Amino acid sequence: MRFTITHPMHSHPYNPELVSGAGIAAVAAAAEEAGFHGFGFTDHPAPSQRWLQAGGHDALDPFVALGFAAARTTKLRLIPNIVVLPYRNPFVVAKSGATLDLLSGGRFTLAVGVGYLKREFAALGVNFDERAELFEEALAVIRSVWTSDDLSFEGKHFTARGITAHPRPASQPHPPIWIGGNTAAARQRVAEYGDGWCPFPAPAGLARTAGTAVIDSMDRLAQGIDDLRRRCDAVGKDWSAVDVTFTNFEGGSPASEGFNADAFLGGLEKLAALGVSWVQVGLPGDSLAHAVETIDRFGTTVIDVI
Repeated sequence: MRFTITHPMHSHPYNPELVSGAGIAAVAAAAEEAGFHGFGFTDHPAPSQRWLQAGGHDALDPFVALGFAAARTTKLRLIPNIVVLPYRNPFVVAKSGATLDLLSGGRFTLAVGVGYLKREFAALGVNFDERAELFEEALAVIRSVWTSDDLSFEGKHFTARGITAHPRPASQPHPPIWIGGNTAAARQRVAEYGDGWCPFPAPAGLARTAGTAVIDSMDRLAQGIDDLRRRCDAVGKDWSAVDVTFTNFEGGSPASEGFNADAFLGGLEKLAALGVSWVQVGLPGDSLAHAVETIDRFGTTVIDVI
């Protein structure tokens, strides 16, 4: 089992000590020292004030922030959580991802999602109703531009002739591509284009807001993983090579005083039995000291025990 964290910008306004070069370096270094395997940032280039006031959060640019974190670490995998792919031209995403992977020594994983905030799409000049089409075309472009020279591509939204984009990523054949979302469509995209699936806990209310499927129990997660296996088998993909990320329902929040490490470890065993290979661990965003303390305690009580 591997563990990843997202830099704890959970609110609007955010805690400024976390959103500084020193704060990011401290969190990334603590995570690496504690034995975490992945570190990432969210992606909201143009959130609406209405969404922020309803419980949304501010964000840094994930590629820039991950580049900063890469320079302060040596082993930590750089995993955005997640890049909203329809917001960006895929050739630009491919260049950013290749650069980050090369300069970090092959430590980049491109985790992407379709997105759901209509006002953010509007602000960026992207047609919300075409986001699924944009997403799937972009996936095909990125994988091709990372592995091909003299690339030509003819799509509904993107057309290119004779493109060669060097330098290539350090990872071979290319950085892993993880696909977020709880729906059957997301799992089909994993089967066709991806190297990992990133579902997230979503009770009914959140699922409606995010336009995704409900995953509120281990049973629902298991159903989704079984469906993903079938879809991989149908296209001839080796299921054993596909990563699945999720959070742990058991043991409580690692940031709380009541965190039960033994129960958390029991939950990890259940997740591993389902096929989950990465666990997203939540951090507190109230202070830098609390975030680092949580990282250290999790490393001692969970990571070191496994």
